[in-house]
Amino acid sequence: MRERVEELLNEALGQKPELFLIDLTISEANQIRIIIDGDKGVTVQDCIDVSRAIEHNLDREEEDFALEVHSAGVTEPLTMVRQYKKNLGRKLKVRTAEETVEGELTLVDDKAVTIQWKAREPKPIGKGKVTVKKEAVIPYNDIVEAKVMITFN
Repeated sequence: MRERVEELLNEALGQKPELFLIDLTISEANQIRIIIDGDKGVTVQDCIDVSRAIEHNLDREEEDFALEVHSAGVTEPLTMVRQYKKNLGRKLKVRTAEETVEGELTLVDDKAVTIQWKAREPKPIGKGKVTVKKEAVIPYNDIVEAKVMITFN
């Protein structure tokens, strides 16, 4: 069944190249769970279209199944370079084995992300603090978890 679902999913995503697969799981009880994302987000209609493309081409008489298609939620960690690219300019919380950094995602390439933030530090000379701009270049291999930070203005 997995091969057929993957084939149908690839066809559905081929119709909408702005969408991409985050995760596909099929349980032993044939519960199919698909998580998609999009370069410009995912609409309810996108989920319906992908669901129909799969559901209408599988035969329940042959094999019973349950199908769930949804978008990667804002609380889900980022897992693909394409997700980082679509979140350029947003605030991220990136955790590595050594530290956690919160700041604006300013650059994404094939090897790493760049995060910038402001911090208050003691003045080099004299009393008081000064605001300094900080930057971290974090390779994907070092990222344990990265999430978009939702801010309300």
